[in-house]
Amino acid sequence: MDRLHHAWLLTGPRGVGKATLAWRIARFLLTAPEPGEDGLFGAPPRPETLDVAPDHPVARRMLALAEPRLHLVRRGGMGRSDTEREKAVEEGRFSADIRVDEVRRLARFLHMSAADGGRRVVIVDSADELNPAAANALLKMLEEPPARTTLLLVSHRPSGLLPTIRSRCRDLRLAPLGAGDLAAALAQAGTDPGDDAARLAELSGGSVGAAMRLTSLGGLALYAELVALMARLPALDRPRAIALAEAAAARGAEDRRDLLFHLVDLVLIRLARTGATGAPPPEAAPGEAAMLARLAPGPVRARAWAALAEEAGARIRHGRAVNLDPAALVLDTVFKLQSCART
Repeated sequence: MDRLHHAWLLTGPRGVGKATLAWRIARFLLTAPEPGEDGLFGAPPRPETLDVAPDHPVARRMLALAEPRLHLVRRGGMGRSDTEREKAVEEGRFSADIRVDEVRRLARFLHMSAADGGRRVVIVDSADELNPAAANALLKMLEEPPARTTLLLVSHRPSGLLPTIRSRCRDLRLAPLGAGDLAAALAQAGTDPGDDAARLAELSGGSVGAAMRLTSLGGLALYAELVALMARLPALDRPRAIALAEAAAARGAEDRRDLLFHLVDLVLIRLARTGATGAPPPEAAPGEAAMLARLAPGPVRARAWAALAEEAGARIRHGRAVNLDPAALVLDTVFKLQSCART
């Protein structure tokens, strides 16, 4: 701990726990004794885990966002003055990115002396949302790091960050969770995946957040229906396609419709991967492996499905932007799948 680097970049897919780990590290750093700090009975034992008791004063202050030695950089409310910003936050109006004002607040925090004479920790969640001015302002702080301060940057897409920011941080990459670890994490969150842990791990990419979304919206059944529809392509089961479109267009089904489009993009990626590698991935729905192998037998078909993934994604985004009828948008996507399978 006496040689702890001043800046860490926590990377990995969305939903694998990067922000959770950042907060856990912050709690540990703000509660653990500093090197050379002896208590009444000598040096305390060296910590072996990052665990901090939930009733610890620092943990309680952090939970209330009232810990003076912790600073959180994130998207703020829209408004010029602090009063306007606080009102915007209360009303749920947030800026689309992290603006330079948020980083300037960080600069003021870093220039103040640390409370209690201890460490200070900064969490940037997420660094991907920094606009250019904010990124450059943060870079200056990384180049001249204050003493006894640790910066924890969360990033889902580190390749999009400034290379100079990446070069000044130690990279701590979190890998996607396997089926067993994902099941344990879901159980801890109050969700029992049962026998679906392996399929959830496949469709979520090992992300707990994505797995929770799949579970709450019936994503496994939705993906199974999509696979069953594609299993007959280029022959089209029109009643099944219409039922899928109507269900996605129903009032109040916006989240489920968004999930359907995400699953379409996912199955296209899995088709392209099957054709490129020559072997389908582990099944995420009954009959999926046979469908993938039949529709993507080689690299040529892999390129066709990959191109369709890009085209379909653009058409879906455009359809949403112009408020196209959701049922028509779903059917248009299905017809594109049929056309590609027929080619």
